[in-house]
Amino acid sequence: MRPAILNPLFAPATVLPGVGPRTRPAYERLAGPLVVHLLWHLPSGLIDRRHAPKVAEAEAGTTATLTVRIDEHKPSPDRRRPTRVHCSDETGALTLVFFHAKGDWLRRTLPEGSVRIVSGRVERYGGELQMAHPDHIATLDERESVQTVEPVYPLTAGITPKPLVRAVRAALATAPSLPEWIEPRLVEARHWPPWNRALEAAHAPESTADLEADTPARARLAYDELLANQLALALMRRSARRGRGRAIAGDGRLRARVEEALPFRLTEGQRRAADEIAEDLAQERRMLRLLQGDVGSGKTVVALLAMLIAVEAGAQAALMAPTELLASQHAATLGALLEGSGVSLALLTGRDKGRAREETLAALAAGEIDILVGTHALFQKGVDFRDLALAVVDEQHRFGVHQRMLLAGKGPAAELLVMTATPIPRSLVLTAYGDMDVSRLEGRLPGRGAVATRAMPLERLDEVVAAVRRALDTGARVYWVCPLVEDSETVDLAAATDRHERLQETFGARVALVHGRMKGAEKDAAMAAFQEGAADILVATTVVEVGVDVPAATVMIVEHAERFGLAQLHQLRGRVGRGTTPGTCLLLYALPLGETARARIAILRETDDGFRIAEEDLRLRGAGELLGTRQSGAPAFHLADLAAHEALLATARDDVRLALERDPELESERGQALRTLLYLFERDMAVRYLRSG
Repeated sequence: MRPAILNPLFAPATVLPGVGPRTRPAYERLAGPLVVHLLWHLPSGLIDRRHAPKVAEAEAGTTATLTVRIDEHKPSPDRRRPTRVHCSDETGALTLVFFHAKGDWLRRTLPEGSVRIVSGRVERYGGELQMAHPDHIATLDERESVQTVEPVYPLTAGITPKPLVRAVRAALATAPSLPEWIEPRLVEARHWPPWNRALEAAHAPESTADLEADTPARARLAYDELLANQLALALMRRSARRGRGRAIAGDGRLRARVEEALPFRLTEGQRRAADEIAEDLAQERRMLRLLQGDVGSGKTVVALLAMLIAVEAGAQAALMAPTELLASQHAATLGALLEGSGVSLALLTGRDKGRAREETLAALAAGEIDILVGTHALFQKGVDFRDLALAVVDEQHRFGVHQRMLLAGKGPAAELLVMTATPIPRSLVLTAYGDMDVSRLEGRLPGRGAVATRAMPLERLDEVVAAVRRALDTGARVYWVCPLVEDSETVDLAAATDRHERLQETFGARVALVHGRMKGAEKDAAMAAFQEGAADILVATTVVEVGVDVPAATVMIVEHAERFGLAQLHQLRGRVGRGTTPGTCLLLYALPLGETARARIAILRETDDGFRIAEEDLRLRGAGELLGTRQSGAPAFHLADLAAHEALLATARDDVRLALERDPELESERGQALRTLLYLFERDMAVRYLRSG
């Protein structure tokens, strides 16, 4: 049960002034549906209205708060021209300008002969000092309420500044005084204010310095959020570990046979990761391990060696991939490596129907299939293993936590290995995968061709097509990636379907097309044509981003590269140079090129280290966008900025470990405060992992 003291914060935002049925959807888009979400919506700027010069001293282009006498109203002669209100003080004249304002409202608000406070941006027009639509109009008695520093909040369509400020202030008024959940010595050492005062200070910046991430108020709030995240992950991890696993140890015969058949020796990174997984599997406690590998680091082989331990022990293993394309490719790759080993492998996707599917399911239940590869179809009802000992989830960010747990639940205490070919920054590993042990697979497989990265503007498209023709004459195969499937009236980007048609005009039937909206059979046919050489150019959307393996492909062209993230561009580049022939990655961009896009391209040309690229991507884009927060189940941080607060994250992790060692079920005074913290940041699920929760 959520502590009653938090109930006012978890009321719908519609209880706040100005948030009604009409504006509710806009507030939900901007911050969230609850009062507490407006507390997390911090200012991104400020307007200093304390500057109160005489009219003659007011500088054009600045915000000023002026005290003026209202001299004369000049109504608008027609609807296209504004109403002007002439004002003055003892030093000079000022004209207030209003478009589409009702005359009776203006006369009531600014009666001739009265003295008023007006605050807004001052401009000079035709030699005349003007203020168009003042932000504030007030009487002398209200001077103090106007002459302040005003926070500026991020907005969305349907919300204007004044009502938002009013709603935030009302939300702040509901914030209760809460017990301290941070270690007192840390609060003292960092000079952090209590939670309430930190909130108030963060929403009332006095200068631009107060908007920085490392101010005491903002750093404290960020730490609160990171502490809640790390505590929730620690409790989930402990709960998963409490469930008894099974010790799985094979005799090594199948692994030795597969290693002998490999066309290369395992890299040092592969050997280390395989040993870490084998050690985990041999323990009684359940394995929860993340294997993250850079492009071309050979994680599929590591996963196979892990699955063979389960098979050697007389049990079964499963490998789940996010798409039918990837699942089919995994099945083909693993099948080739297992040839002659006596290990039975099968493929199961949502496309399998009728008798063939029934036969696969019967063989699986009877234990006649050792390794099952498939899509999300694997965790559906009716898919029963005789003895599933290890579940491997590939490209795990495409699946939620619930889905991977469903697969692991197909066997009694099945071990879980999740993999990603997208290198993840260390801070994101801690916040999104802190419930897991991590194996980091660095370096490329020996014999892989190097990839040269070049960039040029889209205006030179004719030169690119000519270069493609020359590459095809040498036997090369080419990926051509576009960001959209078909033309959009609102976004002027190359579309895969349109580019396919245009390239077909030049190269004829040598051009195939693949995108996410095609039916499975169509996609498979296009990919097969490219893999087998019936097509030399594959025009695609980012469906080819991860895992697609065509060693003969040596050229990657990315159209509108400025629209892609760094890690995504690195993944696309990783589709070429997979054989022994060097590859080329050509990034085509539209002019003018923005600063962030320019930085991305420069980093890609400078390095092919996926882990460094991931860190730079985090710095340029932020955590939510990088992980695809909604689909990954990763936390969406409101207050913490992982690039700015990485040191706080490490502190929070250490703090949680110590807190749980001293008070495992959070029953002490601080423990109860930490429970409140979990509820405050909507980590309610984690409280259920406490025995007395």
